[in-house]
Amino acid sequence: MSINPEKIAFLVDSCAEMEPRHRKGVPVYVVPLRIGCADGSFNDGEDIFAKDIYRRLERGELPKTSLPDMIRVAETLDRIKADGYERVIALPLSSGLSGTHNMIRLQCEEHKDLTTVVFDTCSGAIPLGGIVLQLWEDIQEGMSWEELVEQRAPHLLKNNFPFFSVDTLEYLQKGGRIGKITALAGTLLSIKPIITFAPDGQLVNVAKVRGRKQVQGKLIELVKEHVGDHRDFNLLVANGGAEEEMKQLKKDLMAAIPGCRHIWDSHIDATLSVYIGSGVLGACIQLLD
Repeated sequence: MSINPEKIAFLVDSCAEMEPRHRKGVPVYVVPLRIGCADGSFNDGEDIFAKDIYRRLERGELPKTSLPDMIRVAETLDRIKADGYERVIALPLSSGLSGTHNMIRLQCEEHKDLTTVVFDTCSGAIPLGGIVLQLWEDIQEGMSWEELVEQRAPHLLKNNFPFFSVDTLEYLQKGGRIGKITALAGTLLSIKPIITFAPDGQLVNVAKVRGRKQVQGKLIELVKEHVGDHRDFNLLVANGGAEEEMKQLKKDLMAAIPGCRHIWDSHIDATLSVYIGSGVLGACIQLLD
């Protein structure tokens, strides 16, 4: 029996965080956002990566991000069809942060040979990767297309709660993505903001701590607040230039909130790194019940 009888594929942009070991065997197609630098334009995740962005930011360069190439989006949809898929679930970066959602929506409307549903995720980074991975598991367990797009995907989008720590708001301010985040005094006192996605998909700060040592505890506290009586959930962690801290966060999160179905880890992409810099830690809970 086929594990994907309705021939469903996923379309995401490069801001959906998934490690290669997690996405192995998943029919997910990625269109890269573009990043303009002093020496040219690059494709996120193909010829520029987060570590490259950190180096550029450190030397005072501020790269610019832009939408995926429209032809690349069209070609990716053509490839999905050529690979034998008939239905597409698209989960691009929040429309509150990027026009990618609208571009993908318009291109999907042009591809009449595919049945497509494009969600305005109002989110980005680890929640999107986690949603793809969970939906793929649901497909393997026999969930129908109708249930996936009418119930499961909307439920997952509504019931994922990500939190990120950033070392500085400088790049968000300079890049025009500050959203609903209020300015924080006290940079010299090493105050670290914790941010999340507002209901409209913009960024908003929900807490602040003094010093990096308090970041992990606050992230765990914020995630734990959403557990309540839920017994079926996934946990996710991510980092941007803070690999060892993420490993510790992963251990501490599992100890504080036992019983998760999965815990997935990932790295922040180059596009988001333009705005949040290095030293980023993220934690998220995805409620399934």
